[in-house]
This record gives sequence, structure tokens and C-alpha cells, in this order.
Amino acid sequence: MPPTINLEQLGFDAGAHLLVKHGLLAVPPGGVLCVVGDSPGWESQLSAWCRSQGHPCSVSEQDGQPMARVTRGDAQAGRWRGALHSGHADPLLPGAVAERAQASWGLAARGATVEAGSPAIHFRLDHKKDVWTDSAADLYAQAAAAQWNPATEIDWAAPFELPDIVEDAVVQVLTYMIENEVAALIVPTRFLGQLHPHFREVQALLAIQIADEARHIDVFTRRLRLKGREPALSTAGGQASLKTLLDEPDFSVAEFLLSVLGEGTFVSLLNFLRLHAPDPVTRQIARLAARDEARHVAFGMMHLMARMQDEPGLRTRLANAVQSRNDALSGTSGLNEEVFDALILLAAGEFTPTAIAQGYLRVQQLMRDMAQGRQARLETLGFDKAAAQQLSSLHTRNFM
Repeated sequence: MPPTINLEQLGFDAGAHLLVKHGLLAVPPGGVLCVVGDSPGWESQLSAWCRSQGHPCSVSEQDGQPMARVTRGDAQAGRWRGALHSGHADPLLPGAVAERAQASWGLAARGATVEAGSPAIHFRLDHKKDVWTDSAADLYAQAAAAQWNPATEIDWAAPFELPDIVEDAVVQVLTYMIENEVAALIVPTRFLGQLHPHFREVQALLAIQIADEARHIDVFTRRLRLKGREPALSTAGGQASLKTLLDEPDFSVAEFLLSVLGEGTFVSLLNFLRLHAPDPVTRQIARLAARDEARHVAFGMMHLMARMQDEPGLRTRLANAVQSRNDALSGTSGLNEEVFDALILLAAGEFTPTAIAQGYLRVQQLMRDMAQGRQARLETLGFDKAAAQQLSSLHTRNFM
């Protein structure tokens, strides 16, 4: 005799289907559950619900009372019939990442069963190889743990007074850094909206990088205005250099130009400021921002190394991108001269001929350190020494 449940006075508009679902769990697919009830019209409501769920249902009379026999349909039946498992490259490996994410998976969580009839949502970045690194989850966890609050991590009330010419130099450098950080925010933002949510670890990592850049823009702006100043000069050459990053349509190439070359160079600049900033607030900001930027570089490196394993020809595309960017910027003036002079002054520490000479040498050393850092990262990506030196030398004079 099949198991029987009694719905009593409970109607399907008040949750009777939950009792039926629970009862069906006790029978195997193809097994029968008998259902009786006292609510007016319960049998027609049950029949309609069973049709929607893919469970055959028949109603007959027994002892003068209606009784329904519900045959349990297959798992994933009814409204799930024809559905796909979202994101299982192998159904035996829960959470496995597919080589290509399907538009029919839409916004569903990876591994969810997607109801038939759900709208297809097309994302341009739907191939794993185009965006993935196995380190994304770890990098996100590190980034989440390392988030910092500008209100508590920076001593905005720290007392200091700088000569006008030195304060002006700080403002000029920060003005330059803000526009670079705006570019570093916009580039991952563009790709985030094109990335299939199946690749959620990369999605989360890009999102937290965007939050990092927004915080950097905020703290650079607050420091710039701390002594009542307004932003200084932004040059056409600087804007043209950054525009080439915004215009790059390929995710991997953009990561290479922005993170591996640009932000990697920016880490050197931030560490330089940490050493030579004339006030404690700027030093604190530079230290914290450099830590964030180093994580951004790490993701770019990890992603590119993973992709190059399957696509060795990517190196040629990356080299061509550097050359093309150099050619496009050949008519521009490169680094804002006011920024270069401001860095010399900050490195000098005082306004004397001897100190200025020392500041100039320190900035020249910074430029060499930047070039050597770029070359080292390029060699890590598999470029030979000569190619790495050449590509490093072609990188934009605007640093980013």
C-alpha cells in the first residue's frame, strides 16, 4: 500500500504543496504517494500543481471520498525539465568551472539548476581561458582581508606645515595620481560588466580592485585639499596615454598594459613617495595604496601566466600591443614636466642646489627601478631578456 498523507483543511493557496513535496521525498522516482484532503477543490489544485512539477496525478474515489495518486516524476522534472546544470564542467565535481559559460545560465549561481524558459543573458567574456586564474579566490580573500578604512588608518589630524612650493609639489603629484587611478578604476569596471558571473572569483576580484581604486582616488583627493589647495595641472599627453588603456578591448591585453606594466610601475612610484613624502599623511597614503596595487599586479601576472600555458602566441600579441601603444603616443610629451619637477623637489627634501641635485639623481634611480621592475615581470611572463628590455623601454613615459 503506497504511503498516504492527509492535507486536512489546508489548501494549496496556504501551503499544502509543501506537505506533498515532503511526502514525495519518501518515495523513489516512479513511486506513488496517495493524497487525501478536506479543503474545497483540493484535488483540482493538486492536479494543477503536479502538472507544473512533472508528477503524474490521477484522482479517484475511495469509500466515497476523493483520493489522489501522485507518481513521483524524475528529479529535475516539471518546471525544471530541460534545465541545465549551471557551471558544472563535470557533474561529479560540484563547483567545477566550465571552459565556456552558457548564456542560458544567466545570473544563476554556479552549479544551480536553471529553470527551463529562463532568459538567455549574453556576456562577451564567457570563455574561461580569457579571464581565469586558479589563484583568483585566494587573491580575493587576501584583498578582502586587507581592506582599510581611510578614517581610521590615516591620521588626517597629524600636524605638519610645508613651504608653499613643497605643498604645491605634493598637490601636483597627487593630481597626476588621481587621473591615473581613475583610469585604473574604469578599465576593470568596463570588463566587469562583460564578464559571465559563472567566473565569480574573477568577478569578485575585479569588484574589490575597483573598490581599491575608488578609495585611492578619495584619499588622494582628501590629501590634496587638506591644506586648502585645488588640483593642479593635467596634460594632454597624460590623458592620451590613459585613453589607450580605456580603448583596449581585449581583457588579457588590458590586464597586461594596466596591471603588469602600468600598476607595477606605479607601485615603484608609491614606494618612492613613501620614502620621500614631506609629511606623515602622504607617507601613510602611499604605503597603503602600494599594498593594494601590488595585489592588482599579482592578479594580472597570475592570469597571464595561466593563459600563456594554453596560448603561447599571446606573448606576440602582448608585444605588439606595447609597440602599438608606443607608436600611438609617439607625438605626445610623455610625463607631465610639472610632475617630474615635483618628484625631484620631494626627493630633494629642501630647496638648495645640492639637495636638488640629489633629488634629480633619486628620480633618475626611480626611473631605472621602474624599468628593471617591468623587465623582471616581463621575463617572468616568458619573454627573453632582450625582448623584455625592449618592451620595458617602449612603455609609456607617463608611467601608467
